[in-house]
Formats: sequence, C-alpha cells, structure tokens
Amino acid sequence: AVAAKMAALGGGGARWRRAWLPALQLLRRGSKAVTRHWKAMHFQRQKLLAVTEYLPPRPAVPPRCLPRPAAKGHEEDGYARVLRRQVEETLRSSRMVAVCQYNSMPDEDVVTLRHYLRKHNIHVKFVLNEVVRPVLAQSKYRNLLPLFVCRNILLVSPEARAREMLRVLKGVPQVNLLGACIDDTILSRQGVENFAQLPSLEVSQGQTVAALSLLSSQTSSLLQRGPAHLTALLDEHIRRLRDTEGTTEPPPG
Repeated sequence: AVAAKMAALGGGGARWRRAWLPALQLLRRGSKAVTRHWKAMHFQRQKLLAVTEYLPPRPAVPPRCLPRPAAKGHEEDGYARVLRRQVEETLRSSRMVAVCQYNSMPDEDVVTLRHYLRKHNIHVKFVLNEVVRPVLAQSKYRNLLPLFVCRNILLVSPEARAREMLRVLKGVPQVNLLGACIDDTILSRQGVENFAQLPSLEVSQGQTVAALSLLSSQTSSLLQRGPAHLTALLDEHIRRLRDTEGTTEPPPG
C-alpha cells in the first residue's frame, strides 16, 4: 500500500515538476577584464617632454607688417554690374543726392512716401551697400561713404528740392536724413536744413543785382558830387560878378 501511494505521488510529482520553473535563475555571462588603468606620467618624463618640445622660430617681420595678399580675381556678377550702372546714371543726372537711414515700415507707408516725394520730382532709390560703395569710391561722392553702414535709401532729384524733402520727411520718422550732396557740395543734416532756409535762386539773383546796382549808384553819385558842387560855386560867382558890374556902371547922359 505504501509503495502504491508513493508510486501515485511520484507520478503526480513528475507532472508538477515538469510545469514548474524557479523564480530566480543564476546565469553567468562573460565579461572583459580591465587590464589598463590611467596612470599619471612620471615627473621626469614630463620635464623631458617639456624640454624637448619643438618651438618654431619667430619670423623676422611680424605677419601684421607684411602686405596683404592680392585678392584673387573673380568674375563679376552680371546683375551686380547692371545695378552699378544704374546707380552711376542716377548720380550723374541728379543735382541733389540725399542719403537716409531706412527702418522697416509697412508697404502702404512706403507707397505714400514715394507719392508725396514724386510730387516734388524727388525719387526714392533702394540700393545695396555692396553695389553703391564701389561706385561712390570712384566718383565725386566718395565723402558720403561713411554714411553707408546700414540699410540706406537714396533720395535723388534733378533739382535742389531740399525744403520740400525735409517737409515730407518730417512726417516719416522711419526715414532719417544722414547727409546729402547738393550742387556738388557735401552737406550734413544741419547743412541741409540751413540750405533749405535760403531763398530761391531767382530771389537771390534779384537781391544780388539790387546790391550791385546800389553800389554803382552810390559810386556814381559820389563821383558827380564834386563837379556839381564846383559848377554851383562858379554859377554863384558869375552871378555876383554881374551884380557888382551893374552897380558900378555910370548913369547914362
């Protein structure tokens, strides 16, 4: 009976042992052994490396004193050449060239600014510094180069319209006048304002003619004063002689 019971338990235990797995399994994995560790260099070796380090010889002439290498010639862009030619033609046909600093503004305001300036025959030109600077360097406007350091626009006109330009720019704070060249004369902002206060060319010519005619008339009167005074004295002397001759004449018969 005991043997039968153990046989029965043994058969059931085998089935239970086949379905059960241990909760913890120990697996051994292969790992590399660290055989090299960082070790500080010996002090004697450090001194030896420092002594034997290669030091290149110093040049006899500092590099900053040597002439700069010539820039390699590159083919000029055709579009930049066209823009440069347009700037040259604009400067050649303009008596007034004003340089202004341009700050961002809505497109509607730009159109309005162009409209009011075009009424006075003043045109707005948006130019690039890399295009306009080479043109100015080879022209009579080379003194305007320091003004082209940011985003700029040109206000050009075949006439000297400084007063009208300042009146329009007064209501546009996004456009600041930096300087101008009027009739081949470089002017600052204050110089442009002083030029705008001058009278027109016709009035100036009239004032000049009046001043010159006044001087000539004064000179003529000064030159004629002496002879006229002498003539008056001679006439008075002759009259007195006639009066004395009439009183000394003997009575008739």
